[in-house]
Amino acid sequence: MGKVKPGPLARRPDNSAFKQQRLPAWSPMLTANSVLPFFYFMALICMLLGVWLLLTVQSTEELKLDYTEAGTCNLCFEKRNVSNAAQPCICTAVFNIKKAFKGDVFFYYGLINFHQNLRRYMDSRDDAQMVGRKNNLKSPSSYCMPFDKDKNGVPIAPCGAVANSIFNDSFTLSYMTSSGSVRVPLLRKGISWYTDKNIKYRNPSTENMTLPQVFEGTAPPLYWQKPVYDLDPLDKNNNGFINDDLIVWMREAAFPNFKKLYGVLHRANKPFMNGLPAGNYSVEISYNFPVQYFRGRKEVVLTTLTWFGGQNHFLPIAYLVTSCLILLIAILLTVFWFKFGKNGQNMEE
Repeated sequence: MGKVKPGPLARRPDNSAFKQQRLPAWSPMLTANSVLPFFYFMALICMLLGVWLLLTVQSTEELKLDYTEAGTCNLCFEKRNVSNAAQPCICTAVFNIKKAFKGDVFFYYGLINFHQNLRRYMDSRDDAQMVGRKNNLKSPSSYCMPFDKDKNGVPIAPCGAVANSIFNDSFTLSYMTSSGSVRVPLLRKGISWYTDKNIKYRNPSTENMTLPQVFEGTAPPLYWQKPVYDLDPLDKNNNGFINDDLIVWMREAAFPNFKKLYGVLHRANKPFMNGLPAGNYSVEISYNFPVQYFRGRKEVVLTTLTWFGGQNHFLPIAYLVTSCLILLIAILLTVFWFKFGKNGQNMEE
């Protein structure tokens, strides 16, 4: 006998509560007595968070100094062009701190109208080279073109547009007292992310060779004044691809106006044990980075931080605006409920 074909009822799901969707369920009924208190409660929570974050942000101190043409830097601004970019130019800018910066003080450099978020710019790098692979040291990735080799055909390390455009101004901050000026000590190491310093960026294996010998046969980027193995002459362990300044620069910014960490106040000796005291300060700048070609500006930023971060008002204002909108909606719903829902035509039904 042939096999009996199943009929259409044989494909019906089993007669169980799960497969026949007879499981118990809770269907909330949205009424005025439940919705309106929820709206008022959310408005109150957002308002409290906004006020709390706003007070936290206001407790930080921040000073921005645009030094593009400030003080004697206007001479360097005019001097810094392609034909004489290699010539050193030192300038000084003076500013005043009216209120003492208490606690840890962070020194940033900032750029305005510099777009690190362009796709082609962000792709112009060789991560395999930066992690210390020797094959990529002598044969950079094609993504680095045209910053993969110099005019003589020598491979560039580190290659790419990101490394080539590294910010190379340097700063010396001084506190001016009645008896003279005191140099403000800045910690220049440990300013990069731990994962970047110890995992993402590594020098090639030395194998009983010095770092200059490892990078032999490579050339520095076109606009660099020093080779990668001599970025920090004072600290041999802060050279090559694990240089803190290089690592900080290689983490691209999301917006055209940004700041990057340059140093942290070293609070070991007076008068900086409690932070930066109020008074007059000067910053001596080795003016190297040109900005006039992309209509940019340069600035230094001194700021204190809280658990919330720096002086950023976006999130507190966003919470306060959201609180006002929720409160407005709650009031409108309350008015409609009093006018149409309570008497006869109850909104709960």
